[in-house]
Amino acid sequence: MIGMTLQPRAASAWGSSGMIERPAFGADRQFVTVEGDASGLAQHISAGGHTFAADEALTAGGTGTGPDPYQLLLAALGACTSMTVALYARRKQWPLRRVRVQLAHSRVWAQDCAACLTQPAHLDRIERVIEFSGDLTEEQRRRLIEIAERCPIHRTLTSGIDIVTSLSQVRSEAQERE
Repeated sequence: MIGMTLQPRAASAWGSSGMIERPAFGADRQFVTVEGDASGLAQHISAGGHTFAADEALTAGGTGTGPDPYQLLLAALGACTSMTVALYARRKQWPLRRVRVQLAHSRVWAQDCAACLTQPAHLDRIERVIEFSGDLTEEQRRRLIEIAERCPIHRTLTSGIDIVTSLSQVRSEAQERE
C-alpha cells in the first residue's frame, strides 16, 4: 500500500494479526515536532511554520526558557475557546469585541468531585474563566459559554483519546557506525 505503514498492536478488535493500518506522515498531514537535548528538559517545538520552546521551571529542574507542558495544554484550550466563540459571534454578527480566557490545571482527589463515579484517585481538573467584552445580552453571553464547551480542543480533551506510539525507523548513531 502506498503511503501506509503497518504498526504492531496487541490483538484486539482490530484483528488477530496484531497489525493496524496507519497513514504515514506526509505533506498532507499537519504534525508537530518536538526535540530536546536529553541532558536537560528544554524542548524546541516546530508546528507548521512556527517555532517555540517548552521547558520546566527552575524549581522543577528546568531552565525556565518556555512554558511547561501543562501550560501549553492550557494555552491550546484557551486559544481554541477564544477562536471558537469569536467565530460564532462574528457569524451571528454579535457585538463581541474581545475574549479573555484564564485557565488553571490542578489535580484533585476524585472523591472531592461530586460528578465522579470512579474509585478514589487523582483527577485532573482544568478551571476555565471566560470574559467577554462588548455590548452583549445575557442570552448571548450564555450562548457563547455553551459554544465554548464545544470548541474542538475541549471536545478532544473530554473524549476518549487513542494515542498510538511507534518507534521511528531512523537509525541511531551507534547503528550507523556498525
